[in-house]
Amino acid sequence: MFCMICYDVIITYICFDPSIFVTLNFVISAARTLYFPVRVNLSTRTRIMCLSTMVGTFPLLSVQPTRGLVDEKIQVVVRNLPPALSVTLHSLHCSEDKDLWEAFGHYTSDGQGTVTVAKDASLGGTYEGAEPMGLLWSMQPVPGSRTGLRLRKMDVLTPMVVHISVYSGHMTEGFSKHSPLATVVTERWYMAPGVCRIDIKEHGVRGTLFLPPGPGPFPGVLDMWGGGGGLVEYRSCLLASHGFVSMALEYLSHDKNRTSDIESKTYFEKAFRIVQEHPLVMKDRVALFGLSLGTSVSLNLAAYSKVISMLCVYQWGSRLPSQVHLRCDYEDERVIGMCMKNKPKSVQSEGVRDGYKNQFAEEGCLVWRDIILPIPTDLGEKVDMGKIKCPLMLVVGEDDQNMATVESAKDMTQMMCAAGNEHLLTILQYPDAGHLIEPPYTPHFRASNFIVPQAQHKGTVHTTHTYSIHT
Repeated sequence: MFCMICYDVIITYICFDPSIFVTLNFVISAARTLYFPVRVNLSTRTRIMCLSTMVGTFPLLSVQPTRGLVDEKIQVVVRNLPPALSVTLHSLHCSEDKDLWEAFGHYTSDGQGTVTVAKDASLGGTYEGAEPMGLLWSMQPVPGSRTGLRLRKMDVLTPMVVHISVYSGHMTEGFSKHSPLATVVTERWYMAPGVCRIDIKEHGVRGTLFLPPGPGPFPGVLDMWGGGGGLVEYRSCLLASHGFVSMALEYLSHDKNRTSDIESKTYFEKAFRIVQEHPLVMKDRVALFGLSLGTSVSLNLAAYSKVISMLCVYQWGSRLPSQVHLRCDYEDERVIGMCMKNKPKSVQSEGVRDGYKNQFAEEGCLVWRDIILPIPTDLGEKVDMGKIKCPLMLVVGEDDQNMATVESAKDMTQMMCAAGNEHLLTILQYPDAGHLIEPPYTPHFRASNFIVPQAQHKGTVHTTHTYSIHT
């Protein structure tokens, strides 16, 4: 059951005729689901500036819902336009790093003077065709921005604010220099109302635990990101918004002054137990969720840990690292050494030098996928996939230029077939997808800057590219 409230929208109408300057206030009561944190002032009035050449009519821009989860679809409709009018729908977002991102599509109103983004085709812009969520997933840095940007949310307690506007004519640039016909401000959240965020500093383990609202019990997830390090929360937060107890684990810190028990052979097992032993978690339904470097950790834990028994392992979004199923003795080595030991020395030390098997794409992006090719044939160098006793899902991007994920997935399949446990394996492959597969409607990008944490100095490489799964 949801609590319903009403809010007001003020629409201001201005005539083009200089002899007439009339302001009409239209108060529209609309029922809204109280779906997002109560600290957001839902009574705030949204002012839409509408310009029209037609006396007695004004463009109406509707975006529903104006507040929703990041993976929730929106409905964008423009009404009260003249028939066959060329317009541009434009979205604008200012990131936490103060970079501006935008997307736009070119439309022509129908015979009723309406544009419905869900069914009408964009004739040009950052996306083309009927793309209901094109104003979000096709966002890109505005012209003149820094290169190699990646849009990601670090503070999950605040929303992504997106301004959606409609302009007269088919525009491709200079949006800030023109007045829109109408604008609606929308909020995209990772955290649903009632989700609880808890800092974890137990037994040397650092992370953030997210609890869904309700009495539970819930399935649990230990969420491990990749070699970029730091504590990344948005995926775990979104999982909690959909009914999972999820803990984002930090195991490569950006802060040299922060210490943990990461050198302990039991670090990841301790983290798993924190999730499994939480009173809201179903103890027999706990999964490992690995991204890139986190994939190596989770596969090794699933195969060799004597204390962890999980329901399943998800290797999400083509994030299989260079040594995705190469074996490392996590009980005897630091995980950092484990993760880097199979990379060539030039990549270990700097990551930006043209070292063994490194390649550069035409746009100057570093390609790492050939580092482990050909896949080793010595079974002693790889995780014994026959020891996997729980369901395993691999999500693979077929255009991953960072790592040889397609070849790794094929080799793992052959190993599990030989061991007789291939029934536990599910593989999802996405053509044209790259190394990162993000939550639905996350902006796509071909490459981004990546800071190599092992470097003695701050260097960057370009990692190829993201892809979001649209459901």
